[in-house]
Amino acid sequence: MRVSAKSDYALRALIEMASRVDGRAVSAEELGRLQEIPHGFLQAILADLRRAGIVMSQRGQSGGWRMGRPAVEVSVADVIRAVDGPLVSVYGLRPEAVSYNESAEVLQHVWIAARRSLRDVFEQVSIQQLADQKLPKAVTSRTADEDAWQPH
Repeated sequence: MRVSAKSDYALRALIEMASRVDGRAVSAEELGRLQEIPHGFLQAILADLRRAGIVMSQRGQSGGWRMGRPAVEVSVADVIRAVDGPLVSVYGLRPEAVSYNESAEVLQHVWIAARRSLRDVFEQVSIQQLADQKLPKAVTSRTADEDAWQPH
């Protein structure tokens, strides 16, 4: 799996929003500056997140962007789906929609298992947990093994 810049930037912007204890809106300019996200790219990402109901924009003197739902209710999976679409796709199709001939049909099971594994992590981690830097044990346990850190 590849994590796109769009998903990475979206998550970083949301962590900034959720980290604000006062819950006040933050400008796109400030989000971009704090997380080193190009302004034009960030605007497009925020628009995707707004369409998904994850953030909301606020106009006026104290305008900007803030969470549209409680950060504890927004998962990493929700964010990735909002900005990039399905967690796993095979040449643009969802794994269950792919068809193979008899000798290769087992691949579909691999794609579906991979999606399930991603869900096991991405759906358990909320934006609030990221902002608090407190990941669920089921996630941190996956990083405890040295092999998890190896680039093979």
